[in-house]
Amino acid sequence: MSVSAAIYGCAGLVLEESERAFFRAVRPWGFILFARNIDTPEQVRRLTESLREVAGHDAPVLIDQEGGRVQRLRPPHWRRYPSGRAYGDLYARDPEAGLAAVRLGARLIAADLRVLGITVDCLPVLDVPVPGAHDVIGDRAYAEVPEAVAALGRAAADGLLAGGVLPVMKHIPGHGRAGVDSHANLPIVAAPRHRLEEQDFPPFQALSDLPLAMTAHVIYSAIDPDAPATTSKKLIDEVIRGYIGFSGLLMSDDLSMEALAGSISERARASLAAGCDVVLHCNGRMAEMEAVAREVPALGGEAQRRADSAVAMLPQCIDPPDPNENHARLAEFMGTDPQDRWG
Repeated sequence: MSVSAAIYGCAGLVLEESERAFFRAVRPWGFILFARNIDTPEQVRRLTESLREVAGHDAPVLIDQEGGRVQRLRPPHWRRYPSGRAYGDLYARDPEAGLAAVRLGARLIAADLRVLGITVDCLPVLDVPVPGAHDVIGDRAYAEVPEAVAALGRAAADGLLAGGVLPVMKHIPGHGRAGVDSHANLPIVAAPRHRLEEQDFPPFQALSDLPLAMTAHVIYSAIDPDAPATTSKKLIDEVIRGYIGFSGLLMSDDLSMEALAGSISERARASLAAGCDVVLHCNGRMAEMEAVAREVPALGGEAQRRADSAVAMLPQCIDPPDPNENHARLAEFMGTDPQDRWG
């Protein structure tokens, strides 16, 4: 039986009956969790089991667990992790230690997620910030040099995959120049294409073999002055699939973000028409999800092949790391107190 080309959030800690009926009917490809869905480990495990049960298949469950200020799993039940920039600062001093630390941190995040039934992490952040940009990316980025971002992003992706969790590179083809927060406004980047090819696109190009990527709700006026990457067929075809060479599953960023114009239905339709394989809707509002579902087809063709190829990358057998020993190693790398369990 087919699944729909969508990823949805849900409203709370347990599924409501209306959500169960909706997800059974539309059978989304995947789900995404946020802080509103997180309480205890056992509660999260029950929720991921419920989501898969109502979808009727082994649906990927996503989360944003980057470390730093973007992590949905937090103390007291889960450890905090360093920001991307903290790893980048270590890499600037000692590249070997920086790569080892970011790989280990991602491997430990993967261990946290797998036991909960979460199989996809929206990491690594491959955006390259520039001076004067909005801090919506800020210290989530590993560095301001594309070569360092690519190296650290690769190590993070390797750590997640080793732990049985799929990475999602974001926000393709680059959110680092955005002057406003795309959650609230539409960023317009006026940099010439040659500058984007020198600084913004290279990390995505270097990791173009990864299985999943999330679009940027950003206009790049040198390429398409009328539409952000998420809804720009020209940019997806010419840059993301063409110049960057990404051949994996392309998901939109959250349709409910205010950077996108039009109704939720129009946003979903435009994203799919532009070339996104699946659309992402995060806020869990039933009326909006129903509107998205009316626009979303069954996953099929090349999009289905990409989705299947991504899921096939998940290893069947995982050797879990010793948490105490490896968190102590990570603390040593980062210069934090190994006795501070939640540091």
